[in-house]
Amino acid sequence: MDNSMSNKDVLVGAVAGFFLGLLLLSIAYNLKIYFPYQGTLLVVGVPLIWAIGIGISQFLARYIPFFNQFGKFVAAGVLNTALDFSVLNFVSRATGITAGVVVGWVNVPGFVIAVINGYLWQRLWVFPRLDVGRHIFIDFPKFLVITIGGLLINSWVIILVTTYLPIPETVREEVWLNVAKIIATAFTLVWNFSGYKFVVFRK
Repeated sequence: MDNSMSNKDVLVGAVAGFFLGLLLLSIAYNLKIYFPYQGTLLVVGVPLIWAIGIGISQFLARYIPFFNQFGKFVAAGVLNTALDFSVLNFVSRATGITAGVVVGWVNVPGFVIAVINGYLWQRLWVFPRLDVGRHIFIDFPKFLVITIGGLLINSWVIILVTTYLPIPETVREEVWLNVAKIIATAFTLVWNFSGYKFVVFRK
Protein backbone atom coordinates (compact mmCIF):
# COMPACT_ATOMS: atom_id res chain seq x y z
CA MET A 1 0.00 0.00 0.00
CA ASP A 2 1.16 3.50 -0.89
CA ASN A 3 2.53 5.35 2.17
CA SER A 4 0.87 8.64 1.17
CA MET A 5 -2.48 6.86 0.90
CA SER A 6 -1.92 5.22 4.29
CA ASN A 7 -1.06 8.59 5.90
CA LYS A 8 -4.13 10.16 4.31
CA ASP A 9 -6.34 7.40 5.73
CA VAL A 10 -4.87 7.94 9.20
CA LEU A 11 -5.63 11.68 8.92
CA VAL A 12 -9.19 11.02 7.73
CA GLY A 13 -9.58 8.58 10.62
CA ALA A 14 -8.51 11.32 13.05
CA VAL A 15 -11.08 13.72 11.53
CA ALA A 16 -13.77 11.06 11.91
CA GLY A 17 -12.66 10.60 15.51
CA PHE A 18 -12.95 14.34 16.19
CA PHE A 19 -16.57 14.46 15.02
CA LEU A 20 -17.24 11.24 16.91
CA GLY A 21 -15.95 12.87 20.10
CA LEU A 22 -18.33 15.82 19.63
CA LEU A 23 -21.28 13.48 19.12
CA LEU A 24 -20.34 11.43 22.18
CA LEU A 25 -20.35 14.65 24.21
CA SER A 26 -23.88 15.30 22.98
CA ILE A 27 -25.00 11.77 23.88
CA ALA A 28 -23.41 12.02 27.34
CA TYR A 29 -25.23 15.31 27.92
CA ASN A 30 -28.60 13.82 26.94
CA LEU A 31 -28.03 10.80 29.18
CA LYS A 32 -26.72 13.00 32.02
CA ILE A 33 -23.40 11.14 32.10
CA TYR A 34 -20.47 13.13 33.47
CA PHE A 35 -16.87 12.19 34.30
CA PRO A 36 -13.62 14.11 34.92
CA TYR A 37 -11.99 15.74 31.87
CA GLN A 38 -14.91 14.54 29.76
CA GLY A 39 -14.50 17.13 27.00
CA THR A 40 -10.75 16.68 26.67
CA LEU A 41 -10.91 12.89 26.65
CA LEU A 42 -13.63 12.76 24.02
CA VAL A 43 -12.56 15.59 21.70
CA VAL A 44 -8.79 14.94 21.92
CA GLY A 45 -8.53 11.30 23.01
CA VAL A 46 -11.02 9.78 20.56
CA PRO A 47 -9.37 11.28 17.42
CA LEU A 48 -6.02 9.95 18.62
CA ILE A 49 -7.44 6.47 19.22
CA TRP A 50 -9.15 6.53 15.81
CA ALA A 51 -5.93 7.55 14.04
CA ILE A 52 -4.01 4.76 15.79
CA GLY A 53 -6.77 2.27 14.96
CA ILE A 54 -6.64 3.14 11.25
CA GLY A 55 -2.84 2.89 11.36
CA ILE A 56 -3.08 -0.60 12.85
CA SER A 57 -5.67 -1.70 10.28
CA GLN A 58 -3.43 -0.42 7.46
CA PHE A 59 -0.50 -2.35 8.89
CA LEU A 60 -2.57 -5.55 9.12
CA ALA A 61 -3.81 -4.98 5.56
CA ARG A 62 -0.27 -5.62 4.30
CA TYR A 63 -0.81 -9.25 5.28
CA ILE A 64 -4.61 -9.57 5.15
CA PRO A 65 -6.14 -7.07 2.64
CA PHE A 66 -9.59 -7.43 4.26
CA PHE A 67 -8.48 -5.17 7.13
CA ASN A 68 -8.00 -2.20 4.80
CA GLN A 69 -11.71 -1.81 4.13
CA PHE A 70 -12.98 -3.25 7.39
CA GLY A 71 -10.92 -0.89 9.58
CA LYS A 72 -12.23 2.13 7.68
CA PHE A 73 -15.76 0.70 7.68
CA VAL A 74 -15.70 0.39 11.47
CA ALA A 75 -14.28 3.92 11.93
CA ALA A 76 -16.89 5.49 9.63
CA GLY A 77 -19.61 3.20 10.95
CA VAL A 78 -19.05 4.12 14.59
CA LEU A 79 -19.13 7.82 13.64
CA ASN A 80 -22.37 7.25 11.76
CA THR A 81 -23.79 5.24 14.65
CA ALA A 82 -22.94 8.05 17.08
CA LEU A 83 -24.78 10.48 14.80
CA ASP A 84 -27.76 8.11 14.79
CA PHE A 85 -27.60 7.75 18.62
CA SER A 86 -27.29 11.51 19.08
CA VAL A 87 -30.42 12.25 17.04
CA LEU A 88 -32.29 9.33 18.68
CA ASN A 89 -31.55 10.71 22.14
CA PHE A 90 -32.50 14.23 21.12
CA VAL A 91 -35.84 13.13 19.64
CA SER A 92 -36.54 10.78 22.57
CA ARG A 93 -35.83 13.56 25.06
CA ALA A 94 -37.98 16.04 23.12
CA THR A 95 -40.95 13.65 22.85
CA GLY A 96 -40.55 11.69 26.10
CA ILE A 97 -40.86 8.39 24.17
CA THR A 98 -38.48 5.63 25.32
CA ALA A 99 -40.33 2.35 24.61
CA GLY A 100 -43.20 0.70 22.76
CA VAL A 101 -43.96 0.26 19.08
CA VAL A 102 -43.92 4.04 18.54
CA VAL A 103 -40.23 4.11 19.51
CA GLY A 104 -39.60 2.64 16.08
CA TRP A 105 -40.69 5.99 14.62
CA VAL A 106 -38.50 7.86 17.08
CA ASN A 107 -35.62 5.82 15.67
CA VAL A 108 -36.29 6.90 12.06
CA PRO A 109 -35.02 10.55 11.95
CA GLY A 110 -31.52 9.68 13.17
CA PHE A 111 -31.34 6.73 10.84
CA VAL A 112 -32.36 8.85 7.83
CA ILE A 113 -29.76 11.53 8.61
CA ALA A 114 -27.17 8.81 9.14
CA VAL A 115 -28.03 7.29 5.74
CA ILE A 116 -26.83 10.36 3.84
CA ASN A 117 -23.76 10.79 6.03
CA GLY A 118 -22.96 7.08 5.84
CA TYR A 119 -23.29 6.91 2.07
CA LEU A 120 -20.76 9.70 1.56
CA TRP A 121 -18.23 8.09 3.93
CA GLN A 122 -18.67 4.65 2.34
CA ARG A 123 -18.62 5.95 -1.25
CA LEU A 124 -15.68 8.32 -0.89
CA TRP A 125 -13.47 6.62 1.70
CA VAL A 126 -14.31 3.02 2.60
CA PHE A 127 -15.21 1.65 -0.85
CA PRO A 128 -13.81 4.32 -3.25
CA ARG A 129 -14.53 3.71 -6.93
CA LEU A 130 -11.80 3.90 -9.53
CA ASP A 131 -14.23 5.30 -12.09
CA VAL A 132 -14.20 8.77 -10.51
CA GLY A 133 -16.09 10.28 -13.45
CA ARG A 134 -19.31 8.59 -12.35
CA HIS A 135 -21.88 10.67 -10.53
CA ILE A 136 -21.25 10.48 -6.81
CA PHE A 137 -24.82 9.36 -6.04
CA ILE A 138 -25.08 6.74 -8.80
CA ASP A 139 -24.86 3.90 -6.25
CA PHE A 140 -27.29 5.55 -3.83
CA PRO A 141 -30.44 3.57 -4.85
CA LYS A 142 -28.72 0.25 -4.06
CA PHE A 143 -27.26 1.76 -0.89
CA LEU A 144 -30.74 2.89 0.14
CA VAL A 145 -32.23 -0.58 -0.35
CA ILE A 146 -29.54 -2.22 1.79
CA THR A 147 -29.80 0.54 4.39
CA ILE A 148 -33.61 0.29 4.61
CA GLY A 149 -33.12 -3.41 5.30
CA GLY A 150 -30.73 -2.35 8.07
CA LEU A 151 -33.30 0.14 9.37
CA LEU A 152 -35.96 -2.57 9.63
CA ILE A 153 -33.57 -4.88 11.47
CA ASN A 154 -32.40 -2.01 13.69
CA SER A 155 -35.88 -0.78 14.60
CA TRP A 156 -37.37 -4.23 15.23
CA VAL A 157 -34.53 -5.21 17.56
CA ILE A 158 -34.99 -1.94 19.49
CA ILE A 159 -38.74 -2.56 19.77
CA LEU A 160 -38.22 -6.14 20.96
CA VAL A 161 -35.58 -5.24 23.55
CA THR A 162 -37.33 -2.15 24.99
CA THR A 163 -40.81 -3.65 24.96
CA TYR A 164 -40.40 -7.33 25.77
CA LEU A 165 -37.19 -7.64 27.78
CA PRO A 166 -37.42 -6.64 31.46
CA ILE A 167 -35.44 -3.54 32.39
CA PRO A 168 -32.99 -4.11 35.27
CA GLU A 169 -34.14 -2.18 38.35
CA THR A 170 -31.01 -0.03 38.49
CA VAL A 171 -31.16 1.02 34.83
CA ARG A 172 -33.08 4.13 33.69
CA GLU A 173 -35.41 3.82 30.69
CA GLU A 174 -33.38 6.17 28.50
CA VAL A 175 -30.22 4.16 29.24
CA TRP A 176 -32.04 0.90 28.42
CA LEU A 177 -33.07 2.45 25.08
CA ASN A 178 -29.39 2.97 24.30
CA VAL A 179 -28.57 -0.61 25.36
CA ALA A 180 -31.23 -1.78 22.90
CA LYS A 181 -29.70 0.45 20.23
CA ILE A 182 -26.25 -1.09 20.80
CA ILE A 183 -27.67 -4.62 20.42
CA ALA A 184 -29.56 -3.57 17.28
CA THR A 185 -26.43 -1.96 15.84
CA ALA A 186 -24.47 -5.21 16.18
CA PHE A 187 -27.02 -6.99 13.98
CA THR A 188 -27.10 -4.12 11.50
CA LEU A 189 -23.27 -4.00 11.28
CA VAL A 190 -23.06 -7.48 9.75
CA TRP A 191 -25.93 -6.79 7.34
CA ASN A 192 -24.58 -3.44 6.17
CA PHE A 193 -20.94 -4.43 5.65
CA SER A 194 -21.94 -7.48 3.62
CA GLY A 195 -24.45 -5.51 1.53
CA TYR A 196 -22.16 -2.55 0.88
CA LYS A 197 -19.12 -4.68 -0.02
CA PHE A 198 -20.80 -7.31 -2.18
CA VAL A 199 -23.81 -5.46 -3.62
CA VAL A 200 -23.59 -1.65 -3.49
CA PHE A 201 -19.90 -0.90 -4.04
CA ARG A 202 -18.90 -4.16 -5.72
CA LYS A 203 -16.01 -3.54 -8.11
